[in-house]
Order: sequence, then structure tokens, then C-alpha cells
Amino acid sequence: MVTARTLLIALVVLAFAPVLRAAEDLGAMWGTAKEEAKYYPIVNVPIPPEVPMRPAGLEVLPDGRLAVGTRRGDIYFIKGAFETPPRPEYHLFASGQDEIFSLSWKDGAMTATSWSEVLRISDSKGDGVADRYETLSNNWGYAEGHEFAFASKHDPEGNIWVALGLSGSYESHNLFRGWAVKVTPGGKMIPVCSGLRSPAGVGPNAQGVMFAIESQGPWNGCCSLKHLKQGAFVGHPASYNWYPFVPGMKAPAVTPDSPSRMGVERKRVKELVPPAVCFPYIKMGRSISGFRLNKTAGKFGPFDDQIFLGDYTLSILMRATMEEINGVWQGACYPFREGLATGIINVEFTPKGQLIAAGFTTNSQWPVRGTEPFAIQRIDWNGVVPFEIKEINIKKDGFLLHFTKPVDKQIAARADTYDITTYTHIYQSGYGSPEVDQTTAKVTEAIPSADGMSVMVRLDNIVQDHIHEFDLAKMTSQDGGHLLHKMAYYTVNEIPAN
Repeated sequence: MVTARTLLIALVVLAFAPVLRAAEDLGAMWGTAKEEAKYYPIVNVPIPPEVPMRPAGLEVLPDGRLAVGTRRGDIYFIKGAFETPPRPEYHLFASGQDEIFSLSWKDGAMTATSWSEVLRISDSKGDGVADRYETLSNNWGYAEGHEFAFASKHDPEGNIWVALGLSGSYESHNLFRGWAVKVTPGGKMIPVCSGLRSPAGVGPNAQGVMFAIESQGPWNGCCSLKHLKQGAFVGHPASYNWYPFVPGMKAPAVTPDSPSRMGVERKRVKELVPPAVCFPYIKMGRSISGFRLNKTAGKFGPFDDQIFLGDYTLSILMRATMEEINGVWQGACYPFREGLATGIINVEFTPKGQLIAAGFTTNSQWPVRGTEPFAIQRIDWNGVVPFEIKEINIKKDGFLLHFTKPVDKQIAARADTYDITTYTHIYQSGYGSPEVDQTTAKVTEAIPSADGMSVMVRLDNIVQDHIHEFDLAKMTSQDGGHLLHKMAYYTVNEIPAN
């Protein structure tokens, strides 16, 4: 007998098939992705066969060991993961939990966030094995397998920020599902904002402002970084039903129309905060997961203070930059590294300036481009600077493009060097969205800086509430090299007045 659930699963599998075929062409969309290993080689951190590892949460301990929380609820401390070559020694610190996707060490104890709680775990005897488990907060509902919980590191006040996924990824049947909350050092839970769908990573930008990565799906045309602003509504109305449990906070007076556009609904729903960075579907990830701010002070190349993100389905890494315009956050995303071994759940920078990427596959549950069932890998910078689009900043009449190496000024001064198109997504209750309302930007002037490290690109029109897609395949460096990745995508929520 064919049940409705069986039919739904079959339809989902069929829907994933073109996605995976498209993923095989990702290198072509990213540019010269096959050249990435020349600058950022991938190093495998071996996992012994006797260790039942499904790595998820990551943290670096004060003594230099790597801590890994697993899907089955264990926490391992790994010595030697940052050596070259890695010589890992695995030590089981704690067990008996469930789905540990986030870890943060503070004041001699590990804070682990699972689906149902934020837990402080410590070793009071000093024998290397956890013996004290204290629940800081479990003041939200949990009942089924889509109700994920991802959390931040401790913020400067010692709080842990938690983003709570919806029930079944579509509705909110349990308390505060679809909300971001923060848990204080004393265990008080403070609701922050509503409107999340299936977030999979929480953390600050370079200015210390907290964001969550959101998954493409209902009310989300693509994955995006969302500002966790106190009192805000960030897009998915299923979580409206928990406002009565938040003293002093009221639900928006109106609900978003479907179908519509984010720019239109921002004018109707004053609490609606738009995504800061949109990641066009498949071009820049499909199921973006954990992310981390690069504070390595140049140890990881020319990308300090940028956010690095993993993607579960496509087994890739990306980066993003942000700026605040007219009180609203926005910015750009850029390709970084493909070829990871498995589905990436989390990333973490090491004291040596390496980037750890770890994760697993769920076999039949969700498809993954990487072929390994689980992996811990390390991305090292070998000291050679690639020619890349470093960062894009918006100006009142165009965009300032920064590069990692001086550009060929003659080529950079030509308007036809820049292919810029724009589009947005349908803001709708249906799953995802095609790219719609396309325009082609006209470059009126391109002015390289004296040192060739940036170019001011003036346009005849900047389209608000649109993603601006930059294709710089024609750009070359001063020494004749081509960009390692030719594409970049800037989300325009606001246009500066000056």
C-alpha cells in the first residue's frame, strides 16, 4: 500500500535528482575551482575505525586539543589534529547525549547544545572524563527529528544563542520552534526573534552582531544569513503562535502576503528584517550549515574578518562579508573551496590558522555530494595568495570591488569587463523560489585605484531588494593571472545616500 508519506519521500528523491546533477557542474559555475588546491590544500584527519564518529559540533580547547561533538551524543577530545601531518589521539570525554551540533568551552567546562537543551558538562575529578552534567535551559519544545538546535559560542556576556528549527521544517508544533533565543550564564532563556525555518549555524560577524544561517524552503527562496535582531521577525510566520509566551513582545500586526517580494513585505510588516546575505540556490550552496568568523590575523590568507561557511549537500565551503547600510545589514558571498569528502555540518578555525571542516552523511535521509559517510578535514593555507575578489562594498552609485592582488588597470577600466545581472526571489509559502524580476546592469564607469587593489564600478541603476550577480571572467591581475573564482553575489537591501 502506498501511503501519503511514501509518496512524499518519492517526490523528494525525484526533486533531489536534478540538484545532484547540477552539483556536478559546480566547478564550471564557480570558475577555476579545480585550481583551489594550489592555495588551500585539504588534509584528512584520520578517524580510527573503532571510533563511532559522526562529527558535528567543534571547539578548540585551551590546551590545543580539538573537541568534537557527535550526532550520537558523544564528545571526543582529539590531540594532534593540527599537526602536519595529523597524528590524532582520540579521548572520549562525555557521552549519553543526543545530536550535539554545537560546542563552546568556557571557565573549565564544555557547553553543549543538543535538540532539547543547553548543557554544561564538566570534569570535577580531573580524570579526563565528564562527571557533572547541568542543564542550563530546556525551555523549548522538542518532539521530532527536524527540530534541530544550533548554537553560538559564548558571547562577550557569556550567553549562548540558540536557533530552533521548525517542526517538520514547515510548522511550529512545539514551544518556540522557529525562534532564536539566548541562554544566560545563570540559565535564563530570553526569546530574541521569530521567523526562522531550519537554521543550521549561529555566530557573530566582525562587528559582534549575531546571525543565523537559514535553509532554503518555505518562505525562503534560497539559503541566507539572517540578523538575529531583538524583537524582529525574520521571515517564516509559522512561529507567530508563541508570542503570547513572551511578555512585552507582540506579533507583527500583519502577516506576509504569499506570493510577494521581500521588498514589498518589508513596507507592510515593520518587524520584518530581510536576509543580510542571500546565497543563490546551487550556485552558492543548497543546505548551508555551520559558519565561523575568521580571526586568524592573516594565518588563513587575505580574508580576515570574513565569515566562512560549510554546505551540507554540496560539500563545499564559501565565504561572506557584511556591512550595515541605513541600519540594515547586507553583503556579499563568494565561492571558496569545493571537493570536501562529506556533508559539512560545522567549521572551526584552529590556533594555527587552519580551518577544520567536519560532518557526515545520513545516507537515505538527505543526499550529499561528498562520498564519505563521515570525515574531519583540515584546510591549510600554503602561503600563496590567490587572485580573488576579496570583498564588495556598496556605494550610492555602484560598487567598490576589492581584490587580493593588483588588477590589470587597462582591463579593469573597461566597462565590458563587468557582467552584472540582478534578480530576486518570490517571498512565498511554497518551497523555495526561482530567480525572478531579472535585470541587466549597465556599467557607466570603472575606475581602478592607484595601487590596482580596488575598482570603483559605477552603474546606471542599483536595484534595491535584488541580488547583484557579478561575473568577472574577463578580469586579469597585473601579472596576467585569472581570478580563481570569477563569481560574487551582493544582496542589496538598502542603497546608501552618500
